[in-house]
Amino acid sequence: MSEVKNNNKSLDWVLQMNQMGSERLPFIFILDYELNDTHIFKIDQIPNDIYYKFNDIKNYQLRGIKSKPLIFDKNPISEHIYKKAFLKLKSEIYFGNTFLANLTFPTEIETNYTLKELFDISHAKYKLYFKNKFIVSSPETFIQIKNGKVFTFPMKGTIDASIKDAANVILSDVKETAEHYTIVDLLRNDLSMIATQVVVNRFRYIDELKTTTNTLLQVSSEIEGTLSDDYACHLGDIFKTILPAGSITGAPKPKTQSIINEIEIDKRGYYTGVFGIFDGQNVDSAVMIRFIEQKNNKMIYRSGCGITHMSEMDTEYKEMIDKVYVPLGRKH
Repeated sequence: MSEVKNNNKSLDWVLQMNQMGSERLPFIFILDYELNDTHIFKIDQIPNDIYYKFNDIKNYQLRGIKSKPLIFDKNPISEHIYKKAFLKLKSEIYFGNTFLANLTFPTEIETNYTLKELFDISHAKYKLYFKNKFIVSSPETFIQIKNGKVFTFPMKGTIDASIKDAANVILSDVKETAEHYTIVDLLRNDLSMIATQVVVNRFRYIDELKTTTNTLLQVSSEIEGTLSDDYACHLGDIFKTILPAGSITGAPKPKTQSIINEIEIDKRGYYTGVFGIFDGQNVDSAVMIRFIEQKNNKMIYRSGCGITHMSEMDTEYKEMIDKVYVPLGRKH
């Protein structure tokens, strides 16, 4: 069987990943946020309308250059709609039901590029083009498995690089620091459910990302754990245990997921799900952010921000809009 598609009530994708892992069969997997519409493909049987890139591994050859000046206009939700959700989430925080929640919204975009053309010009460590339905240009690793070690790289904290002394500003920001501590603690706990000897190797380092309008600095950390010798036989179980990604839900995770489902105005679908590749030995995977989908003859970009008790509505609303961009660069 070249593909297993979950039908909303089964966990076939878990069993299939376990089986293919135990047989050391290379495959890619695409798991939506709700785990209602999952796909697994053997590496030699991937449809020709799916393109992927996992760092230096990719299955496409595109030009990677702009063929015309890029028009990219944003039509975000109103401040009124955002404020209503923001205040409701803040009340949940004040009642102690969550202390960090990632609040996301769709933004309609108008562009003179097709979905495939946007995929072509985008630059990211992880990219996915799925059947002219959506594209991903993600900077965020979910987990990597290398020689029996599992790594995750939580990403929290974004700032415009043009701001004076931007790196020090973001690293010394009290709200951003507290949010990053929370996510690192959450993901360290997640890894502890599947691995032993979990340690934080690097804490709050900075990556630079070029966008359609500016350059952003993003703050990440690196966490490592040791898997059992037979980890490949349990790949599905590993992902089932730690999904969804803590960086795009919040803490405590189960309760925060429930709050998100009530407050956000629509289902996330593939946005903030994960996709990855197993090469027969190791795994690389990414969180599906920097996400554009075709929906009802419109192009929709999804973005969001982490909300804590220190968050201010105007700042978070602006950050949500600032995260609507096409990441540009030389390598594709």
